[in-house]
Amino acid sequence: MKLVTFLNDDGQERAGVLVEGDQKILDLRSSNKFNGRDINPAFLSVLAIIEGGDSALDNAKRELEAPHSEAIVDAGSVTLCSPIPRPPQIRDCLCFEEHLTQAYEVLRKVKAAGEPDPVAALAQYEEQGLYRIPEVWYQQPIYYKANRLSVIGTGHDITWPPYANILDFELEFGFFIGKGGRDIPKDKALDHIFGYSIFNDISARDTQAVEMQGGLGPAKGKDFDTGNIIGPCITTADEIDPYNLTMIARVNGEEWSRGSSSTMHWKFEDLISYVSNSETLYPGEFFGSGTVGGGCGLEFERYLAPGDIVELEVEGIGILRNRIVKQN
Repeated sequence: MKLVTFLNDDGQERAGVLVEGDQKILDLRSSNKFNGRDINPAFLSVLAIIEGGDSALDNAKRELEAPHSEAIVDAGSVTLCSPIPRPPQIRDCLCFEEHLTQAYEVLRKVKAAGEPDPVAALAQYEEQGLYRIPEVWYQQPIYYKANRLSVIGTGHDITWPPYANILDFELEFGFFIGKGGRDIPKDKALDHIFGYSIFNDISARDTQAVEMQGGLGPAKGKDFDTGNIIGPCITTADEIDPYNLTMIARVNGEEWSRGSSSTMHWKFEDLISYVSNSETLYPGEFFGSGTVGGGCGLEFERYLAPGDIVELEVEGIGILRNRIVKQN
């Protein structure tokens, strides 16, 4: 099942399910009404469905078994929001070793290029082990908390922050917590995943490069309105294998990169087990995978421009599509 949040004609957020090859949406609340059933509070939002547990999901499946024609709308005629427009929490993690390896290689080259003898400087950096994956990354999952209030969905414009000169995309996917908990053992962790979505962690690379020197983590390099894109739907966990998905990034229709979730070093159960240590996780929280290897412009020194259309595709989920807009 693929759950979405969309705006109806009155601009209200509605919970729906993609049907007919993802071309149409079943409005769950309307279907509930037209089928003569009592109003189901779980259908007030996708988050309410998640919080409602197995019974809420079963009720949604029941609506799918007998969809009312008046409750079905064309997906192309409505505005899709992020599946959960205001997630309770967002954590973005670093699960892919290849991404880090290639990003650090670029950082070494860029740093060396600014020295009087770039070739000698690069050799020195490599000998000293500078700009390489820190050992702690191999010892435990690494993550930061993103701005949960700056989330947009597919089809929405990404506004270029005026303080940035270099803007980049990040090809990620992630999961929403279904069943909350604390001190969750690794062998039980996948039972806590409700479903999966695509994540584009837009990054102002020049701003990020400066502030990361402070040692505290990303701030304005990633924290700006429209900077976190999640969607187009949540594919429920029973429908896909998260560790065997093709991931593709396109800009203006041109394929820039292709990767696979099979290359993850840290698995989602590692993240859940680690983060839930002495910390309660709640339904609807989102965890990003971090960038797949080759999944951002930084890794091949190719960046976005105003007007670009960025498409991130993850097998079994769909395509997350957004345009870059720079205001005067």
